[in-house]
Amino acid sequence: MTGIDHARARKISRAAQYAWLALLFAFIAAPMLVIVVFSFDANRYPTIPWGGFSLQWQRAILDDEMVRDAFVNTLVVALGTAVLSTVLGFAAAYLDHRYRYRGKSAFAMLVAIPPAVPATILGMAMLAFLSRIGLFGRVEAIVACHVAIATSFSMAIIRLRLGELGPDMEQAAWNMGASPATGLVRVVIPFCRSSLIASFFLAAAVSFDEFMIAWFVGGVHETLPVRILNLLQGQVSPKINAIGTVVLAVSVALVLLAQRFMGVRAGRPAARTATE
Repeated sequence: MTGIDHARARKISRAAQYAWLALLFAFIAAPMLVIVVFSFDANRYPTIPWGGFSLQWQRAILDDEMVRDAFVNTLVVALGTAVLSTVLGFAAAYLDHRYRYRGKSAFAMLVAIPPAVPATILGMAMLAFLSRIGLFGRVEAIVACHVAIATSFSMAIIRLRLGELGPDMEQAAWNMGASPATGLVRVVIPFCRSSLIASFFLAAAVSFDEFMIAWFVGGVHETLPVRILNLLQGQVSPKINAIGTVVLAVSVALVLLAQRFMGVRAGRPAARTATE
Protein backbone atom coordinates (compact mmCIF):
# COMPACT_ATOMS: atom_id res chain seq x y z
CA MET A 1 0.00 0.00 0.00
CA THR A 2 1.37 3.39 -1.01
CA GLY A 3 1.59 6.36 1.33
CA ILE A 4 -1.42 8.03 -0.33
CA ASP A 5 -3.56 4.89 0.02
CA HIS A 6 -2.52 4.56 3.65
CA ALA A 7 -3.50 8.18 4.40
CA ARG A 8 -6.85 7.69 2.64
CA ALA A 9 -7.52 4.52 4.65
CA ARG A 10 -6.81 6.42 7.85
CA LYS A 11 -9.25 9.18 6.87
CA ILE A 12 -11.96 6.63 6.06
CA SER A 13 -11.33 4.84 9.34
CA ARG A 14 -11.49 8.15 11.24
CA ALA A 15 -14.72 9.12 9.48
CA ALA A 16 -16.24 5.71 10.28
CA GLN A 17 -15.33 6.14 13.96
CA TYR A 18 -16.95 9.58 14.13
CA ALA A 19 -20.05 8.27 12.35
CA TRP A 20 -20.30 5.40 14.84
CA LEU A 21 -19.91 7.78 17.78
CA ALA A 22 -22.57 10.08 16.31
CA LEU A 23 -25.01 7.18 15.93
CA LEU A 24 -24.30 5.98 19.45
CA PHE A 25 -24.78 9.48 20.86
CA ALA A 26 -28.03 9.90 18.93
CA PHE A 27 -29.32 6.54 20.21
CA ILE A 28 -28.59 7.48 23.83
CA ALA A 29 -29.63 11.14 23.66
CA ALA A 30 -32.72 10.85 21.45
CA PRO A 31 -35.23 10.03 24.25
CA MET A 32 -33.92 12.89 26.37
CA LEU A 33 -33.98 15.32 23.45
CA VAL A 34 -37.58 14.36 22.71
CA ILE A 35 -38.60 15.27 26.27
CA VAL A 36 -36.80 18.61 26.12
CA VAL A 37 -38.14 19.53 22.67
CA PHE A 38 -41.76 18.72 23.46
CA SER A 39 -41.58 20.51 26.81
CA PHE A 40 -41.43 23.73 24.74
CA ASP A 41 -44.16 22.63 22.33
CA ALA A 42 -47.29 24.82 22.20
CA ASN A 43 -49.41 21.74 21.45
CA ARG A 44 -51.14 20.07 24.36
CA TYR A 45 -50.04 16.63 23.19
CA PRO A 46 -46.61 15.81 21.75
CA THR A 47 -47.30 15.55 18.06
CA ILE A 48 -45.54 16.23 14.79
CA PRO A 49 -45.45 18.83 13.31
CA TRP A 50 -44.23 20.87 16.25
CA GLY A 51 -46.77 23.47 17.39
CA GLY A 52 -44.28 26.26 17.99
CA PHE A 53 -42.17 27.47 20.89
CA SER A 54 -43.99 28.07 24.16
CA LEU A 55 -43.17 28.32 27.87
CA GLN A 56 -46.74 27.65 28.98
CA TRP A 57 -45.94 24.21 30.42
CA GLN A 58 -42.99 25.60 32.40
CA ARG A 59 -45.31 28.29 33.79
CA ALA A 60 -47.90 25.59 34.51
CA ILE A 61 -45.54 23.56 36.70
CA LEU A 62 -44.48 26.73 38.54
CA ASP A 63 -48.16 27.38 39.32
CA ASP A 64 -48.75 23.79 40.43
CA GLU A 65 -48.43 23.61 44.21
CA MET A 66 -47.96 19.83 44.20
CA VAL A 67 -45.07 20.13 41.76
CA ARG A 68 -43.46 22.86 43.85
CA ASP A 69 -43.78 20.73 47.00
CA ALA A 70 -42.32 17.75 45.15
CA PHE A 71 -39.39 19.87 43.98
CA VAL A 72 -38.68 21.05 47.53
CA ASN A 73 -38.90 17.44 48.81
CA THR A 74 -36.52 16.33 46.07
CA LEU A 75 -33.99 19.01 46.97
CA VAL A 76 -34.18 18.19 50.69
CA VAL A 77 -33.79 14.46 50.05
CA ALA A 78 -30.93 14.97 47.58
CA LEU A 79 -29.06 17.30 49.93
CA GLY A 80 -29.49 15.01 52.92
CA THR A 81 -28.49 11.98 50.87
CA ALA A 82 -25.41 13.75 49.49
CA VAL A 83 -24.15 14.81 52.91
CA LEU A 84 -24.80 11.52 54.70
CA SER A 85 -23.59 9.33 51.85
CA THR A 86 -20.35 11.27 51.57
CA VAL A 87 -19.68 11.05 55.31
CA LEU A 88 -20.51 7.34 55.49
CA GLY A 89 -18.73 6.62 52.22
CA PHE A 90 -15.57 8.30 53.49
CA ALA A 91 -15.74 6.40 56.78
CA ALA A 92 -16.19 3.08 54.98
CA ALA A 93 -13.47 3.85 52.43
CA TYR A 94 -10.99 4.93 55.10
CA LEU A 95 -11.75 1.85 57.19
CA ASP A 96 -11.17 -0.33 54.15
CA HIS A 97 -8.00 1.55 53.19
CA ARG A 98 -6.31 1.89 56.56
CA TYR A 99 -7.04 -1.27 58.51
CA ARG A 100 -6.81 -5.00 58.06
CA TYR A 101 -9.45 -7.02 59.83
CA ARG A 102 -11.33 -10.27 59.53
CA GLY A 103 -14.30 -10.00 57.20
CA LYS A 104 -12.87 -7.08 55.23
CA SER A 105 -13.88 -8.58 51.88
CA ALA A 106 -17.37 -9.35 53.15
CA PHE A 107 -17.71 -5.76 54.39
CA ALA A 108 -16.72 -4.33 51.00
CA MET A 109 -19.15 -6.67 49.24
CA LEU A 110 -21.94 -5.78 51.68
CA VAL A 111 -21.54 -2.07 50.94
CA ALA A 112 -21.62 -2.75 47.19
CA ILE A 113 -24.79 -4.88 47.24
CA PRO A 114 -27.64 -2.27 47.48
CA PRO A 115 -27.21 -0.79 43.95
CA ALA A 116 -27.21 -4.33 42.53
CA VAL A 117 -30.56 -5.23 44.10
CA PRO A 118 -33.61 -4.50 41.89
CA ALA A 119 -35.24 -1.27 43.01
CA THR A 120 -38.63 -2.96 43.38
CA ILE A 121 -37.28 -5.59 45.76
CA LEU A 122 -35.29 -3.01 47.70
CA GLY A 123 -38.31 -0.72 47.90
CA MET A 124 -40.58 -3.47 49.24
CA ALA A 125 -37.96 -4.49 51.80
CA MET A 126 -37.48 -0.88 52.89
CA LEU A 127 -41.25 -0.44 53.13
CA ALA A 128 -41.60 -3.45 55.43
CA PHE A 129 -38.66 -2.39 57.61
CA LEU A 130 -39.53 1.31 57.88
CA SER A 131 -43.17 0.51 58.65
CA ARG A 132 -42.06 -1.51 61.66
CA ILE A 133 -39.95 1.31 63.09
CA GLY A 134 -42.49 4.04 62.36
CA LEU A 135 -40.61 5.90 59.63
CA PHE A 136 -42.88 5.08 56.71
CA GLY A 137 -44.29 8.09 54.88
CA ARG A 138 -41.63 10.56 56.00
CA VAL A 139 -38.97 12.44 54.10
CA GLU A 140 -36.38 10.97 56.45
CA ALA A 141 -37.37 7.51 55.22
CA ILE A 142 -36.59 8.46 51.61
CA VAL A 143 -33.25 9.92 52.70
CA ALA A 144 -32.35 6.76 54.62
CA CYS A 145 -33.14 4.56 51.62
CA HIS A 146 -31.25 6.74 49.17
CA VAL A 147 -28.25 6.82 51.53
CA ALA A 148 -28.20 3.02 51.52
CA ILE A 149 -27.82 3.11 47.74
CA ALA A 150 -25.61 6.15 47.24
CA THR A 151 -23.07 5.24 49.93
CA SER A 152 -21.75 2.47 47.67
CA PHE A 153 -20.88 5.00 44.97
CA SER A 154 -19.37 7.39 47.50
CA MET A 155 -17.20 4.67 48.97
CA ALA A 156 -15.99 3.60 45.52
CA ILE A 157 -15.00 7.15 44.51
CA ILE A 158 -13.25 7.98 47.78
CA ARG A 159 -11.55 4.57 48.01
CA LEU A 160 -10.10 5.15 44.56
CA ARG A 161 -8.60 8.43 45.73
CA LEU A 162 -7.29 6.94 48.96
CA GLY A 163 -5.45 4.37 46.87
CA GLU A 164 -3.26 7.24 45.61
CA LEU A 165 -2.37 8.31 49.14
CA GLY A 166 1.23 7.40 49.93
CA PRO A 167 1.55 4.93 52.81
CA ASP A 168 4.04 7.18 54.60
CA MET A 169 2.10 10.44 54.58
CA GLU A 170 0.03 9.74 57.68
CA GLN A 171 2.98 8.15 59.46
CA ALA A 172 5.07 11.24 58.73
CA ALA A 173 2.39 13.39 60.35
CA TRP A 174 2.33 11.09 63.39
CA ASN A 175 6.14 11.24 63.68
CA MET A 176 5.90 15.03 63.71
CA GLY A 177 3.61 14.88 66.72
CA ALA A 178 0.19 14.84 65.13
CA SER A 179 -2.43 12.59 66.68
CA PRO A 180 -4.27 10.09 64.45
CA ALA A 181 -7.31 12.41 64.46
CA THR A 182 -5.17 15.40 63.49
CA GLY A 183 -3.51 13.40 60.72
CA LEU A 184 -6.91 12.42 59.44
CA VAL A 185 -8.20 16.02 59.44
CA ARG A 186 -5.00 17.73 58.23
CA VAL A 187 -3.68 15.13 55.78
CA VAL A 188 -6.23 12.56 54.64
CA ILE A 189 -9.34 14.70 54.27
CA PRO A 190 -7.59 17.50 52.33
CA PHE A 191 -6.02 14.86 50.08
CA CYS A 192 -9.50 13.43 49.39
CA ARG A 193 -11.18 16.82 48.94
CA SER A 194 -11.82 16.44 45.20
CA SER A 195 -13.29 12.94 45.61
CA LEU A 196 -15.43 14.10 48.55
CA ILE A 197 -16.92 16.87 46.42
CA ALA A 198 -17.41 14.43 43.53
CA SER A 199 -19.10 12.01 45.91
CA PHE A 200 -21.42 14.79 47.12
CA PHE A 201 -22.61 15.66 43.61
CA LEU A 202 -22.89 12.06 42.44
CA ALA A 203 -24.92 11.02 45.49
CA ALA A 204 -27.19 14.02 44.94
CA ALA A 205 -27.66 12.96 41.30
CA VAL A 206 -28.45 9.37 42.30
CA SER A 207 -31.08 10.62 44.74
CA PHE A 208 -32.52 13.35 42.50
CA ASP A 209 -33.82 11.05 39.76
CA GLU A 210 -34.62 7.94 41.81
CA PHE A 211 -38.36 7.24 41.96
CA MET A 212 -39.14 3.59 42.69
CA ILE A 213 -37.98 3.50 46.32
CA ALA A 214 -39.26 7.03 46.94
CA TRP A 215 -42.65 5.88 45.67
CA PHE A 216 -42.66 2.88 48.04
CA VAL A 217 -41.61 4.65 51.24
CA GLY A 218 -42.46 8.33 50.73
CA GLY A 219 -46.20 8.12 51.32
CA VAL A 220 -47.72 11.55 50.66
CA HIS A 221 -44.28 13.14 50.42
CA GLU A 222 -43.71 13.02 46.68
CA THR A 223 -40.45 13.70 44.92
CA LEU A 224 -40.39 15.04 41.35
CA PRO A 225 -39.94 11.60 39.72
CA VAL A 226 -42.83 10.27 41.81
CA ARG A 227 -44.97 13.26 40.75
CA ILE A 228 -44.24 12.35 37.13
CA LEU A 229 -45.30 8.75 37.77
CA ASN A 230 -48.53 9.87 39.44
CA LEU A 231 -49.29 12.21 36.53
CA LEU A 232 -48.77 9.32 34.13
CA GLN A 233 -51.23 7.17 36.09
CA GLY A 234 -53.94 9.77 35.44
CA GLN A 235 -54.49 11.51 32.14
CA VAL A 236 -51.51 12.31 29.94
CA SER A 237 -50.39 15.77 31.02
CA PRO A 238 -48.13 18.03 28.92
CA LYS A 239 -46.54 19.13 32.19
CA ILE A 240 -44.74 15.78 32.35
CA ASN A 241 -42.26 16.85 29.68
CA ALA A 242 -41.59 20.13 31.50
CA ILE A 243 -40.98 18.34 34.82
CA GLY A 244 -38.84 15.75 33.03
CA THR A 245 -36.75 18.52 31.52
CA VAL A 246 -36.10 20.01 34.96
CA VAL A 247 -35.12 16.63 36.38
CA LEU A 248 -32.90 15.94 33.37
CA ALA A 249 -31.17 19.34 33.54
CA VAL A 250 -30.44 19.08 37.25
CA SER A 251 -29.27 15.45 37.00
CA VAL A 252 -26.95 16.21 34.07
CA ALA A 253 -25.52 19.24 35.88
CA LEU A 254 -24.84 17.18 39.01
CA VAL A 255 -23.19 14.37 37.06
CA LEU A 256 -21.01 16.83 35.13
CA LEU A 257 -19.91 18.46 38.38
CA ALA A 258 -19.14 15.03 39.84
CA GLN A 259 -17.09 14.14 36.76
CA ARG A 260 -15.24 17.44 36.99
CA PHE A 261 -14.07 16.70 40.51
CA MET A 262 -13.47 13.02 39.77
CA GLY A 263 -11.10 14.12 37.05
CA VAL A 264 -13.02 12.31 34.32
CA ARG A 265 -12.49 14.47 31.28
CA ALA A 266 -12.00 13.43 27.70
CA GLY A 267 -8.36 13.02 26.82
CA ARG A 268 -7.08 13.70 30.34
CA PRO A 269 -5.84 11.19 32.90
CA ALA A 270 -8.08 11.01 35.98
CA ALA A 271 -5.31 11.21 38.56
CA ARG A 272 -3.75 14.27 36.92
CA THR A 273 -6.98 16.25 36.89
CA ALA A 274 -7.92 15.21 40.42
CA THR A 275 -4.75 16.69 41.83
CA GLU A 276 -5.39 20.06 40.23
